[in-house]
Amino acid sequence: MSEDEAGATEWAVPGLVGVGPWAGPRPSDPRYDPDLLDQGDRRNVVDAYRYWRREAVVADLATRAHPFHVAIENFGHDHNIGTVVRTANAFAAAAVHIVGRRRWNRRGAMVTDRYQSLHHHESVSGLLAFARDRGLAIVAVDNTEGSRRLEAAELPRDCVLLFGQEGPGLTPAARAAADLLVSIAQFGSTRSINAGVAAGITMHTWIRQHADLTRAW
Repeated sequence: MSEDEAGATEWAVPGLVGVGPWAGPRPSDPRYDPDLLDQGDRRNVVDAYRYWRREAVVADLATRAHPFHVAIENFGHDHNIGTVVRTANAFAAAAVHIVGRRRWNRRGAMVTDRYQSLHHHESVSGLLAFARDRGLAIVAVDNTEGSRRLEAAELPRDCVLLFGQEGPGLTPAARAAADLLVSIAQFGSTRSINAGVAAGITMHTWIRQHADLTRAW
């Protein structure tokens, strides 16, 4: 496969993920991993990063990162965090912050946690200190009284999108700390939607409002 070959190679052959050994003259670019060139690259990465060393991918992602962060409370071992991390990686969030318990279910991240900047805070106050030091507004997402419709809100460009746990939602401390509280419009019988889904909807809202779409893969 040549370096400039286009296409979604992960889905080109049913049941076969990624690409085989490099064909043709070896690239001299130091970002390429000799082992991957020899053995093929079966990782869950976009074609632009095929055969790259992990450290090279992480470094390049840092140059593409958007100025929004994502935070999720984890006081009861929320199983949605892996999904949140994977989605944050897809939208090039600057970082993901886990608030509360350090341990979380990494399976849903589909290995994207190896490339995504991750931070841990024991409490909401730790997250707030991080945000204040960097001039980041706190945008809390919860369908509680006083929230504004996400669909009609203008999200700050430099911000932390803060989500609560599946079930109880945001803690009172998180809601009190918010510069902006938003909720996602719902039209069915369920009282709430999955925390991982809510995070994806909110991140994509930020993308629609602020991202340069010419830089998307």
